[in-house]
Amino acid sequence: MENEKTPFIARVKSFTRRGRELNPGIQRTWDQYADQYVIDVPRAEGYTTVADGFRLDLEATFGRIAPLVVEIGPGNGEQIVAYAKEHPEMNFLAFEVYRQGIGKTIARAVAAGVTNIRLVEADAAQALPIMLADGVATEVWVFFPDPWRKSKHHKRRLVNPKFAEEVARLLKDGGTWRLATDWQNYAWQMRDVVEGCAFFKNPHLGERPDPEEEDATRGGYAPRFEGRVKTHFENRGDRQGRDSYDIVGVRLPRV
Repeated sequence: MENEKTPFIARVKSFTRRGRELNPGIQRTWDQYADQYVIDVPRAEGYTTVADGFRLDLEATFGRIAPLVVEIGPGNGEQIVAYAKEHPEMNFLAFEVYRQGIGKTIARAVAAGVTNIRLVEADAAQALPIMLADGVATEVWVFFPDPWRKSKHHKRRLVNPKFAEEVARLLKDGGTWRLATDWQNYAWQMRDVVEGCAFFKNPHLGERPDPEEEDATRGGYAPRFEGRVKTHFENRGDRQGRDSYDIVGVRLPRV
């Protein structure tokens, strides 16, 4: 996997198209601050793509060398802004396909005085292999991705074996992949993907078993990441009676 030169590109998209028009308030924020927060990337075909050959210079982008956290699908920015504010010594890079979410994240960062975040309007599955070199990330976050609830749509879920290999490529040895979902069978899938990838270990094997799983003793779920805030996505799940699951994969040393 680590010696392959062909980047992983998701053939089945994990998102649906939405309009890019911003409401007036977010548009004003975008006009004033996008140059500071949004990375202008060359496109291939489509506005969520990145042209082949574009490698991001992280030191130039952030103006420093620092531990990097990559978040995929930050939504409205609640998590990444809160954590970045508490950890000014780190750099944060987020990939989001919905421009409205990027705009809201910018607005939240500006209001919080946070400057150590950069955003890319792109499909992470396509962009990551192109933009980022091996072993650049300390952590990768995938919190509450679209669960694609219908069985026939499970193939569109972001977290799958191929994507796990890409996350493993990005992470430093000993780096952490943090995942969370409030969709039960997606939690099972996430856990299975982490444990099925040769480049990760699950440090919580057997912990917090789910009595509704076929193997009710298996477990493999982590305690809640103390740095994970309650976002509106999780609050919505709470109101609908769904439990949240945390899953962790630790990047094994490269041979």
